[in-house]
Amino acid sequence: MRPVQILLADDHEVVRKGLRALLEAQPGWKVVAEATDGREAVAKATDMRPDVAIVDIGMPSLNGLEATRQIVKKVPRTRVLVLTMHDSNPLIQQVVKAGARGYVLKSDVASDLVSAVDALCRDQTFFTSKVSQIILDRYVGKSADMENSPDEDSPLTPREREVVQLLAEGKSSKEVAAVLGISVKTAETHRINLMRKLDCHSVAEIVRYAVRNLIAEA
Repeated sequence: MRPVQILLADDHEVVRKGLRALLEAQPGWKVVAEATDGREAVAKATDMRPDVAIVDIGMPSLNGLEATRQIVKKVPRTRVLVLTMHDSNPLIQQVVKAGARGYVLKSDVASDLVSAVDALCRDQTFFTSKVSQIILDRYVGKSADMENSPDEDSPLTPREREVVQLLAEGKSSKEVAAVLGISVKTAETHRINLMRKLDCHSVAEIVRYAVRNLIAEA
């Protein structure tokens, strides 16, 4: 029987080691790849095509939400399980919309991670009771925080969201160009267009937009 193949994506080595030990203690489960940022996670998921990708939300270069969107699009057979320290309504809504099949708080990893991965392997979903209630409320229109959640119809394209995160992390146009494999001129054009589109007049305002819309962490 083919072992369950798992990808771990988290920018903290200690966390990855702990997760690997917990997962590989399960018979027939194997961590086939690790990634330290979202961009690497997408590349390794595309290459390895694991059964499950465990993705941390707060990663550099490309955050977990964007990585989830790209993995779901490029490798539909890979089921994404999101790990995070946060359980805010807006974040949960964004995670579900991105296509994740599961959501586990880092504080609950010891009790929930194995059950979550097992559920995803059986083509089921796994959400804590609180998250399930928020998802239900979203669809019946009872969520008190709905009006304050990030706009689901984002004015930004996926590439523009990537540029926003990189700028929010303090990268220059030259560094953005290097990460995305585009020319410096194109990167600068993206920056100018973003500031115009978002009505931002400084990089500091772009940072605030990125944090407010869950593109980058504070």
